[in-house]
Amino acid sequence: MDYHITTPLNEDMAKQLKAGDTVYITGTVYTARDAAHKRLARLIREGGEMPFPVRDSIIYYVGPTPARPGRAIGSAGPTTSSRMDAYAPALLDLGLRGMIGKGSRDSETIEAMKRGSAVYFGAIGGAGALLSSAIKKSEVIAYEDLGAEAVHKLEVEDFPVVVVIDCEGNCLYDTGRRKYIEVRDG
Repeated sequence: MDYHITTPLNEDMAKQLKAGDTVYITGTVYTARDAAHKRLARLIREGGEMPFPVRDSIIYYVGPTPARPGRAIGSAGPTTSSRMDAYAPALLDLGLRGMIGKGSRDSETIEAMKRGSAVYFGAIGGAGALLSSAIKKSEVIAYEDLGAEAVHKLEVEDFPVVVVIDCEGNCLYDTGRRKYIEVRDG
């Protein structure tokens, strides 16, 4: 199915999304990559205040390039999500509802997603320039010293993603592979 959703992504909407669904996101999305996740994890351990409201938010694993004149952001393609797996369960336990990236996730992250009714979206790798056209505004809100890996607050409009793993732990990579083998071996 195709869905057009507006953030924040609440639990009821997240539960409707199934692996394989196409979703167009409008609203606020936050960015964070490896270095930012390490700092966020330290904040969680120390009981510090998060730089953005985690509950019902979506984090995009991206390190955008600088914006050209007249643009909100430069190329903004997804990075490999598994690098955030060491940190994702703690954020999911705080109510993070969605993550956008590319590639597979580990079992601990998937269990935390199921526990917290969260979804993992895939964005098309190699299409950073195209994806950036759906980003209407970008501002650094934390860890500016990290450069491209700083936490950004993005305003997006019809940002295209696919549900890779849904709240029940169903994974498009697994079901898609099985369907391919069935058709191939027919």
